[in-house]
Amino acid sequence: MRIFTAAVIVVALAILAGCGGSDDGAASPADGGQASAREVRGDFEAEPSCKRPPGASRWGCSVGSLRCQGIVTDRGWSVSCSEPGRSVAFVVRR
Repeated sequence: MRIFTAAVIVVALAILAGCGGSDDGAASPADGGQASAREVRGDFEAEPSCKRPPGASRWGCSVGSLRCQGIVTDRGWSVSCSEPGRSVAFVVRR
């Protein structure tokens, strides 16, 4: 539970700092290349396993080699994706 709380705080701080949804973060997709936050977001939205389960306030899925966690907020979905040594966070607006 402490890890989840810490993850929520990190994502919230990233959003408040203005880096959510920017191209500042990079992540490694399944093909081993570098992907921007915008590309990871597009892959997240296109991935069937990343669709929000009905009634869920948080859920997880994989996008290539990244493990993602989505959390429902008043602004939409706050999403954090990571793998060892890399992470990216963004907001999917309602």
